[in-house]
Amino acid sequence: MLQRKNIRNFCIIAHIDHGKSTIADRLLEFTGTVEGRVSENQVLDDMDLEKERGITIKSHAIQMNWTPRGQKEKYVLNLIDTPGHVDFSYEVSRSIAACEGALLVVDASQGVQAQTISNLYMALEHDLEIIPVINKCDMDSAMPEMVEDEIVELLGCRRDEIIRASGKTGMGMEEILNAIIERIPAPEGDETAPLQCLIFDSIFNSFRGIIAYFKVVNGTIHTGDLVKFFNTGKEYDADEIGILKLDMHPTDSISAGNVGYIISGIKTSTEVKVGDTITHVNRPCIEAISGFEEVKPMVFAGVYPIEAEDYENLRASLEKLQLNDASLTFTPESSVALGFGFRCGFLGLLHMEIVQERLDREFDMDVITTVPNVSYLVYDKQGGVKEVHNPAGMPDLTLIDHIEEPYIRASIITTANFIGPIMTLCLGKRGELVKQEYISGNRMEILFDIPLGEIVIDFYDKLKSISKGYASFDYHANGFRQSDLVKLDILLNGEQVDALSTLTHRSNAVDFGRRMCEKLKELLPRQQFDIAIQAAIGAKIIARETVKQVRKDVTAKCYGGDVSRKRKLLEKQKRGKKRMKQIGNVEVPQKAFLAVLKLD
Repeated sequence: MLQRKNIRNFCIIAHIDHGKSTIADRLLEFTGTVEGRVSENQVLDDMDLEKERGITIKSHAIQMNWTPRGQKEKYVLNLIDTPGHVDFSYEVSRSIAACEGALLVVDASQGVQAQTISNLYMALEHDLEIIPVINKCDMDSAMPEMVEDEIVELLGCRRDEIIRASGKTGMGMEEILNAIIERIPAPEGDETAPLQCLIFDSIFNSFRGIIAYFKVVNGTIHTGDLVKFFNTGKEYDADEIGILKLDMHPTDSISAGNVGYIISGIKTSTEVKVGDTITHVNRPCIEAISGFEEVKPMVFAGVYPIEAEDYENLRASLEKLQLNDASLTFTPESSVALGFGFRCGFLGLLHMEIVQERLDREFDMDVITTVPNVSYLVYDKQGGVKEVHNPAGMPDLTLIDHIEEPYIRASIITTANFIGPIMTLCLGKRGELVKQEYISGNRMEILFDIPLGEIVIDFYDKLKSISKGYASFDYHANGFRQSDLVKLDILLNGEQVDALSTLTHRSNAVDFGRRMCEKLKELLPRQQFDIAIQAAIGAKIIARETVKQVRKDVTAKCYGGDVSRKRKLLEKQKRGKKRMKQIGNVEVPQKAFLAVLKLD
């Protein structure tokens, strides 16, 4: 039987691109979990999307065995690899809740970045033991001494506690494994107490139903036990339990401190909630484990099936995706232009793009996504307040007293030579400078309060391009503030296209409306009649473009003769065009919706 004192649960936290997945690969090879011949880069990134983009989207759990040199005792190490991008920070928070320690990986050539700091604070809030690791020490551009200074300043640790490593060459892997055993405490818990397991992830398997990943906090779970899920109150038989190696290994029992999976033939996705507690039916625990805080979506967008009859398939696909990605939220909505669909909440723009891509690849769903926006608080003149996620849900202008929009506190870490352009970018996005300070050398941290609506669309891309990729960006919600916001509508031949409506600040409205009209003029295919594209605030038109009609030369067959013959044919054509305009409607292609996101 596995002793609890020989178990170590740890995760790897780092900024995007600092080499988490590579270090995880080397640890798996070093402990013999993955044989060299079946090894590949990014072993734990099992989605094609993750491999193509070189980013981790999901956290992944895997178990390794390790016996330190000169010792007889075998240790079991449960590694949970986590994403680094700010849009997937919820995945990180769930992994951290299932661990007692964390490897803090910092790139030797880039130093401490914004996301490193935010993930570190999250780990410290959960009282995790931090092991600092400097990765990529084999590179020519590595500056390990300078990075050591930054880590000592950030963590207040001793220099000799920092491990220098290289995921590429395998340098420092043994030191990391020994440090995990020596420094990270064994999980607490009581094998004899009533069962409490924390669900930190789940996946859908079309043959076996829903597979939940959990960490046993107290008690022991056996195959065949009758268990119940605390929050939903549903009861199941534990048909199969086991541990997670590269694939699933069934076992008879899993006791306190260890991480495993459970298959109990659950088919409905709403019955498994990440953060729920599993306990025995006969001897239940008194209270659920305090899991994670509820996820707060930052960006909302409508997702609609291209074919109306795919609506139910889209619902099923989103439910299955939500199992695997607990930070996705969705509610049904309908639109005049697009029919029935869902209003989805995402953590950011990359998250939205990944969800769209996964719907296409994993579930073969063709969807249209509307312009992303954030949630606003609308106060009416009677003193009531309503949360609005969608410009179409705005009350009449005459009833609104004022609107409040969400703000974020943005932390940007960069070198001093990019300060000017970054300041200009943030101030142009209606940002307010909170403070700026030097961290070390010529690296600075700038804190800004910026409206979330301003950074939703293209802020991150612009920041990366003006800083040549050197600025790192992280943010957290910072309350609501009153703003002068207006609803900008796009009209095609006088008909409003509600999927293109946006809420924007009054100072940006005219410029934004004009650019949208110009962009739509390029993208809309020409029809047999003129298409008037207008941007309007209420009843006031602020910009207009016209897509000219396609015309056949009806006078080509007239040669010679009186001019009235030509005029008669042109008049006949004109009447036909007028009739067409009355009954014709304009189809807006999907690329027009996407182009609005990429307005420069």
